[in-house]
Amino acid sequence: MSSTDTQQPWYKDFRVYLEPRIWVIFLFGIMSGFPWVLIGSMLSAWLQEAGVSRSEIGLFGMVFVAYSVNALWSPLVDRVKLPLLQPWLGQRRSWLALCLVILIAATLSLSGLNLAQNAFWVAAGALAIAVASATQDIAIDAFRIETFSQDESHLQSAGAAMATAGWWTGYSGLGALPFFLVDGTAWDWQAAYKIMAGVLAVQLIIVLAVRESTRYRAQLKPFTRWQDWFRTTLVDPIAEFFKRAGWRLAVAILSFIFLFKIGEAFLGRMSIVFYKEVGFTNDDIAVYSKMVTWWVTIVFAIIGSMVNVRLGTMRGLFIGGIAMAASNLMFAWIAVVGPDTNLLLAAVIIDGFTGAWSTVAFVAFISLLCNRAFTATQYALLASLGNLGRTLLSSYSGFVVDWLNGDWSLFFILTAVMVTPGLLLLIVLRKALHRIQAPSADTELARDK
Repeated sequence: MSSTDTQQPWYKDFRVYLEPRIWVIFLFGIMSGFPWVLIGSMLSAWLQEAGVSRSEIGLFGMVFVAYSVNALWSPLVDRVKLPLLQPWLGQRRSWLALCLVILIAATLSLSGLNLAQNAFWVAAGALAIAVASATQDIAIDAFRIETFSQDESHLQSAGAAMATAGWWTGYSGLGALPFFLVDGTAWDWQAAYKIMAGVLAVQLIIVLAVRESTRYRAQLKPFTRWQDWFRTTLVDPIAEFFKRAGWRLAVAILSFIFLFKIGEAFLGRMSIVFYKEVGFTNDDIAVYSKMVTWWVTIVFAIIGSMVNVRLGTMRGLFIGGIAMAASNLMFAWIAVVGPDTNLLLAAVIIDGFTGAWSTVAFVAFISLLCNRAFTATQYALLASLGNLGRTLLSSYSGFVVDWLNGDWSLFFILTAVMVTPGLLLLIVLRKALHRIQAPSADTELARDK
């Protein structure tokens, strides 16, 4: 981006949102966030009302590890052509359609299960949703990155913002629906899962309707041997990244990606259990935790992308990280005061702002690190590492609350402290990252130096 671009009036930055490609990214972001409702907040509420312990609810979060290891099969999404679907829909949309069919089937299976009698099959259904969703994310991320050229960093940032806004629309906007249904009607959680399967069917129609993105895709050869799969999955992307960065900088970057959002993940994994134990109703959760968070996140994702364009991705990450830690302390306050909806409103507004800001910067940061020869694979490897910290470790969040004897206030203070190591690494990395960027991205990092 030229100095002329950065000196134009701030309101002209919003012109990027007139680009149709940005809105396709938004729709796909909804598809990415929605499955987290099915195996996250919705499942947690169902488990809590069924009397399942905090530690067991936390362990159900182990299914999210699928998002951390999806890099192992990301080359399949890059290279394997699905029979029947690929000639009709193209490489990315064919995989999206397959994943959505699996998601619909798994969601319908949950709607027919009794949690008390079929806990194993509920877990199996949740795992199937996680694997299909994690695979879908590979195709969505690749679609998004390939939609823009490397010299369109302003569109990449806007795309990251709309991906974030879309994700939260799927997770919070649509995620409010089952809570309204269960509290406002005679429906149970199984019936709510049937409605959610219908939402997935609408998403499948959208995938069939949009156009395949092929503008900036590298030409890749299909696999002929399993050795090719292994080399492409692990050896080539990792070797290219370490060669470009050097092992010390590469390890530091990977450590930052692993640590940055751990505190936020610990909070998120136990948030629904916390709300219900403190005394908030399902309607309260739907209105404040879902609907309010939805709009706050969309607004601040867009604002955050504009600020990040001007300040630089690294500064955006640092500001977002500090704010993210501070916002966790609001929930510690709620734990002391009790079910005060005014305080909950303030907490979710601040949390939505900090979460959107930091996520937009984080997605843009990872995108800038990717070599176009390994678009889906390298992004999946980096994103998977971040997910590993968030999903694997946060699965033990219930044990932490139990270890603290249910002291929710102290728990949320600990989640704020967890942000510190990532911020310290970010300070160390700040001046070194410009060395590993592609030439077209040098200007983006120059503003961070």
